[in-house]
Amino acid sequence: MPASIGNPNLLVGFETSDDAGVFRLSEHQALVQTVDFFTPIVDDPYAYGAIAAANSLSDVYAMGGKPLTALNIACFDPDSAPAEMWTQILKGMADKTVESGAAIIGGHSVVDSEPKFGMAVTGLVDPANMFVNTLAKPGDHIYLSKPLGVGVAATAAKHDRCPPELLEAAIAAMCELNAAAAEVGLAAGARCATDITGFGLAGHLFNIARASRVRIKIEWQRLPMLSGIEDLIRDRQTTAGGARNRDFLAEALVVGKAPDWVAHLAVDPQTSGGLAILTEEKLDRYPMVGVVVSGEPGVELV
Repeated sequence: MPASIGNPNLLVGFETSDDAGVFRLSEHQALVQTVDFFTPIVDDPYAYGAIAAANSLSDVYAMGGKPLTALNIACFDPDSAPAEMWTQILKGMADKTVESGAAIIGGHSVVDSEPKFGMAVTGLVDPANMFVNTLAKPGDHIYLSKPLGVGVAATAAKHDRCPPELLEAAIAAMCELNAAAAEVGLAAGARCATDITGFGLAGHLFNIARASRVRIKIEWQRLPMLSGIEDLIRDRQTTAGGARNRDFLAEALVVGKAPDWVAHLAVDPQTSGGLAILTEEKLDRYPMVGVVVSGEPGVELV
């Protein structure tokens, strides 16, 4: 694991595009730090707050850590909606943060005509027992803890094209903490994982491939996805973020003979997505979706 430039205790900085920063306090303890916030992804204010919290907490789990404290980031115009709406956002956040075991210690708010909400989270991790994206190796299998497609579902909902049961499933997935997935990965001895968020499955796995100097093959027929998501993609309920992800990956993403809707799914930006866990051990709890091999850093759909 390369030490970050400038401070020997900065174990993970921004150089490898990992999920959070890690700063060593002692031989067996390090801080995990991350921040994330975004505009509303769903209409329900309680769900928005819960999703924003789960999304922010996820980066700590993606390093194998446990959340310790959280600071709110709130950009609201208090006169643009009833106070109860803002209260429900904060309640959703609080319930999910309490579920994680973290303490809410404050935050900061500014008046903004476009609502934005999220958290800065600090966690703890053992430096000898954490996930980093530089430690993938040929022979590792890739397991995914949540279904894909929430970006497509949220886009379809904005256009009133998302079936209610599909939207409900997407919200449930986004509200789910990645705590259990992190525990499963650590118990299996995994040393590499990432949470699937804005860069989509292919984008986040490419960060691993690039940092670990390996190649990743995604077995697209194994991908877990929200029921009905293929129909929404075929209905062109795709995201601008997904198109940007595909453009960014360019030749680093090899689609091969995978259907075009699968290529869209692979780059669909996820909010509070699942953990991709890389390990030689078999994980019965989650579907295996790919494998790490030697070769030029990149991602293939096979």
